[in-house]
Order: sequence, then structure tokens, then C-alpha cells
Amino acid sequence: MNRRDFFGVAAGAVGGMAAAGMARRARAQEEPNWKKAVVAGMLPGGLEWSERFALARECGYHGIEMPPMDDHDLSAELAGQAEEAGVELHSVIYGGWGAPLSSADAETIEKGQRSLEQALHQATVIGASTVLLVPAVVNENTRYAHAYDRSQENLKPLIPVAEELGVTIAIENVWNNFLLSPIEMARYVDEMDSPRVKAYFDCGNIVKYGWPEDWILTLGERIDKVHLKDYSRADGWKMLREGDVNWPKVTDALKEIGYEGYFTCELGGGDEEYLKDVSQRVDLILAGE
Repeated sequence: MNRRDFFGVAAGAVGGMAAAGMARRARAQEEPNWKKAVVAGMLPGGLEWSERFALARECGYHGIEMPPMDDHDLSAELAGQAEEAGVELHSVIYGGWGAPLSSADAETIEKGQRSLEQALHQATVIGASTVLLVPAVVNENTRYAHAYDRSQENLKPLIPVAEELGVTIAIENVWNNFLLSPIEMARYVDEMDSPRVKAYFDCGNIVKYGWPEDWILTLGERIDKVHLKDYSRADGWKMLREGDVNWPKVTDALKEIGYEGYFTCELGGGDEEYLKDVSQRVDLILAGE
């Protein structure tokens, strides 16, 4: 792709946002349907799963993001326990670091594809609508251009599976040296040409590369789910509302694009007091404070 082609794609991404702007602004006038969630790893590991789910609900969360599991029967059992506790297992945080689809090794690619397909099927068992994917890793052994092309080529065979199952593959930027601008991430998602490939936006991860509100406005309706973390450019990771994320601007941007759905905290684990404190911080964020 030459320079002119690249900026043509970039303009198309931004232009697509403008075309749908009126509908988004209309939706933004209404109270959005926002829900709070935590990643499963934040819940006390010493408890039974049923107790973890009940604790999450007691602390004010509506959903849980689950780790990958290859046990179909256990997944079904946990889905029942979550329903009984009144929480939704809304996503599978598959990842992809262990077997990146950008690898040059055929066995690694096959492992990554097999694991992603397994996560998609797990999502259907637990009632999750999304599987989080880190599609590529750029390092001294993998060139950026190769990571881009390989990851797309190796992800495409899984798209029909996602479409058939009704599960979205959501691409996330996790300091993997890949998709370093919102325009590029929009382009990557658009090139997959499927409503079942979107973006998983992490507010804290993006501070290293720019401003979350800018990414949100560029990605627009490509955003499927949102992770909540906070980051200081001077001091690193912080508790929510104590870093450099401008939360009022973030929530304004999400309202502008008409985002509805989950805000999932991806933080360290803790006890009930800690989980309630995090929940209260999220309430302030969603209130625009």
C-alpha cells in the first residue's frame, strides 16, 4: 500500500464515522445502557466459582469476563451458577500471546487457530457474546508488515465460525507493538469485512500511545467492549481515577458514538472491600466524573 492509498483508507475510516454521526448523536441524547463487569481474576481465588459470582453481584457488578476453559461440562456448570447469582458471563478473555496468529511457524499458527476456535465454542456454552483476541505480536523476530499480513490471513478462516456461532472476535491492543494508531486499528478491523470482527477498547492501554477519547471517536461503532484501567505516563499503572485517563472525556466520547454494553475492570484482585471500592469508582466514571 502506497502513501496515497493509506491516507485514502484513513479518510474512509473517518468518513464512515461522519456518515453515521447523526444516528450516534441521537442515541447519545438518551441514557446509555452501560453495565459494570470484572475479569474473573479479580475475584478471590480461594472461593468456589458460585461464591465468586455471588460476591461480584453483591459488589454491584453485572457481568464477568471468563478465562479460556477447555472443559465443556465445567463451562456449562459455571453458566448455570452465574445465572443463579444474577451475573452474565459476557466475554472470554482468550488473548493469543502464547500462539500468535502472526507467527511464521505453521505449528504455532495451527495451535492459535485451534485455541481461538475452542474459545469461540466456549463462549456459546457460557452465553458470552465476545472473545478477546490479541491477533499479532511484533518483536525483533517478527516484522510489523509480516505480523499484519499473517495475522489477517490466519484469522480469516475463523471468521465463518464466529459468524455461525454468533460470537464477536474483538481485537485488543495490549502493548504488543501492533496497531499503534486508531486509524490503523480501524483499517485492520474494516479489512476483515465481517460484523463479527470488532475492537476491544482498553482505556488504560492506549494512554501509552495517545488519548483514549481520540481512539474512541475514530473507532466508533467498531468498539464491541471496553476495558477499564488507568495509567500514568510518569508513574505507570494506577487505580481507576488516579491516572492520566480523562474519564469525563472518555464517557462523553462513548456517548457520542452510541456505545452500549459492558465496562469490564481489568485490575488486580482483592477482597470484598476492594471490589466494592472499584465498583464505586466505576459508578463515578460512568456518571461522567
